[in-house]
This record gives sequence, structure tokens and C-alpha cells, in this order.
Amino acid sequence: MHNSSALLALDIGGTSMRAALIQSGTIVERADCPTPKPSRPDAVMQAALKLAAPFAPDAAAIGVACAGAVAGGRVTATAAHTFPGWNDVPLAQQIGATLGLPCAALNDARAAAWGEYVQGAGRGTDEFMFITVSTGVGAGLVLGGRLHLAGNGLDAELGFVSVPARWNAGTEVPTLGKLGPLEFETSGTALGLQAQALGLADARALADSAESGVARSDMVYRRSAALIAWKIADTAALLGVTRVALGGSVGLRDGYLDRVRRCLRSFPDRYQPEVVHAELGADAGLIGAGLWAGRG
Repeated sequence: MHNSSALLALDIGGTSMRAALIQSGTIVERADCPTPKPSRPDAVMQAALKLAAPFAPDAAAIGVACAGAVAGGRVTATAAHTFPGWNDVPLAQQIGATLGLPCAALNDARAAAWGEYVQGAGRGTDEFMFITVSTGVGAGLVLGGRLHLAGNGLDAELGFVSVPARWNAGTEVPTLGKLGPLEFETSGTALGLQAQALGLADARALADSAESGVARSDMVYRRSAALIAWKIADTAALLGVTRVALGGSVGLRDGYLDRVRRCLRSFPDRYQPEVVHAELGADAGLIGAGLWAGRG
């Protein structure tokens, strides 16, 4: 007999997978395992089902958060090197049919945005954006109290909007110079590469150095924060977002949040939404996926 109030959530990431049983918006049981390598659809599906199956008898529905373009429960990888062979994979249908539960799937950043909106930093506002600055840069939008979901699964791809680039993109817009994806300039991966150029171990070491007052580290760290602030201001101008929550290993640092806020003050007041830390941490996607599945 399925419990009428408990929800099962799955978060499928490039490194690990997590499953959780959620009651009243709180995780009451959880399990995790490494994501199979190579992360082809069949191998990932089998591992996800094995992880989730013990929780299924106690759940009324299942929500899945997964990287990539997710539309109608089907997943197509946007990073084929991480998820090879993922092209229009019917993820929700296969998991739901196997576990005998209604199943809904969301992109992982969208799931985290919904979790933060319902249970975390987005409460009290209907125009909200969640941004994760971690290995990559991802985002999700809640507009008018509704999670924004484009039909092609590619909405709110903040990491792939264009910014002035330092990397050799091979593409030039004459009036702006070289452009590249925001993610390639600001993410933890990008900061890690820039850290090594400064003789530092990784992105964390760069952030520690910047926050301790080392000028050359702070210049790199501040540039990342400034580019994020710029795109926050753009989103506020386009969509009227009034609050933004930063998550991810970089975004959750106090020093990073402080620099984003300071840079945002360079823009007109009307394009300066409130910027706060996400409250649910690494569980935002799990909780959001579960709540999305149970929203009806």
C-alpha cells in the first residue's frame, strides 16, 4: 500500500545519485551511490531503480531531478561527455512504470529552484531565481508563482548566456570581441583553471586566497561574481525577478555572495533584486523533485 503523503525523490548527477523519502517537505530517509561510468542511459537507469526501489512501497509518487534538457519527462544531455547516449530518453516513463508510481522529471537546477521556492529562500516572493555556481552554472525560474518550463527543456540556461570571454572561443562579434558561455568564465571549474594559472591548487584555494585579501586572487574571484551579478541584473530587467538565491560550492560562500551584492550595486536600483544564500543546500534538487511530483 502506497503512503498517501510520502514522496520519493531521485537526483541523478554526473558523479553520484541520491534517493530520498520526503514527508511534509522534509527528508526522512535517504540513500546514495556513485553514478555508473560511462553514464549511458541503461546503466544509469538500472542503478537509479536499484537505489530508489526500497523506498517505493512507502511513496505516493516519484520526482526525478536530472542534468540536461528535460521536457515531457524525456531527457537529452547538454553535456554529452558526462551523459553519453542521452538523446530523448523517456526517463520519467521508464522509472514510473518500473516502480509502479506516477513519475515526473525536471532538470536538476529547475528542481532546486522549486525546492527553494516552496521550502527555502524563495518563500514570500513570486518572482524568484535560483542559481547554482558549482562545477557549472545552472538556474531555475519561478515567475508568477509558477516554475517556468519551456517546451524544449532549455529555459533558464544561465550558464550558456554570452559574456566577454578570456578563453579562445573562435567566434567574434565585432563590437564586443570574443564571447563565451557564462559557465566557462565563472563556474567552479573555470575558477579552478584560473587558480592553477596563479599557482593555486583549485577553486577553493583561490576563494580562500581572495577572501584573505590576496589582490591577484581577488581580481579573478571578483570577475566571476561580477559576471553573475551582471546576468542577475539582466534577468531582473527582462523578467522582474525580485529575489535570487545562490547555491553550489562557490555560490554558497559568504565572500562570493558579498562580491555579487557589491557588483550588483553598480546597476540601476530597479535591476537589483535581493540576493541571498539558498537555504536547502545540496538537498534543494531532491526536495524540489519530490515536491514537484506531489504538487497535484
